[in-house]
Amino acid sequence: MKPAPETTDRASVGRLADPERLFLLSAVMATASSTLGWMTLHFIAKPLTMLLAILFVLTPAGKAQAARQTDGLLVAALAASLAGDVFLMLPGGYFIPGLASFLVAHLFYIALFRQGVPWFPNRRALAGTLVVGAAMYGWVWAGLGDPVLKLAVAAYVSVIALMVAQAIGRARSLGSPASSAVALGACIFMLSDSLIAINRFVQPLPWVSLWVLSSYYTAQFLIVHNARSGSN
Repeated sequence: MKPAPETTDRASVGRLADPERLFLLSAVMATASSTLGWMTLHFIAKPLTMLLAILFVLTPAGKAQAARQTDGLLVAALAASLAGDVFLMLPGGYFIPGLASFLVAHLFYIALFRQGVPWFPNRRALAGTLVVGAAMYGWVWAGLGDPVLKLAVAAYVSVIALMVAQAIGRARSLGSPASSAVALGACIFMLSDSLIAINRFVQPLPWVSLWVLSSYYTAQFLIVHNARSGSN
């Protein structure tokens, strides 16, 4: 007997594809290697993790045109995140290029979360995320020093706050478990970046690699698994 469409959809949302399992394994390796100082393994596992996320999104699924557009935005966001990962793990002064790469990633995420819903449909979420972003920026301001860095961080904080606001508004509009998981991932992404900023510009944090990478990969997984076309 053929299962009802709703049952099939729920099963497909809950099931992990092979690239997702490999993504999780690689994420654990990247986090553990960074925390333990195994840098050779880290330089392999960190970019590999995002490549596996891209592979998952590109897995053929008989997509319609609208689905291809949605997954195209997701792939673009992941590719920019991959570039940011590479810049930030390289020795030397690549913080600004890494920041710029993730800013581009969040712009793609904003465009992705705009699909099917208005711009910033929840004004309270927009105001709340902007207030949180402004408070974080005020906290790290004294440690920024360079005017160029101050401008770059201000732009980044604004964009990630808008990304989170759009994700939350989308979740409130759609009311689906998948959209709520995406919004949670966006919030965790902002938390991960806040930990980076505090550690870099305010004071060193204990086990910072563990907290930053574990929250970062959790955020990316929640977004990729639930924002991919068909998840809703």
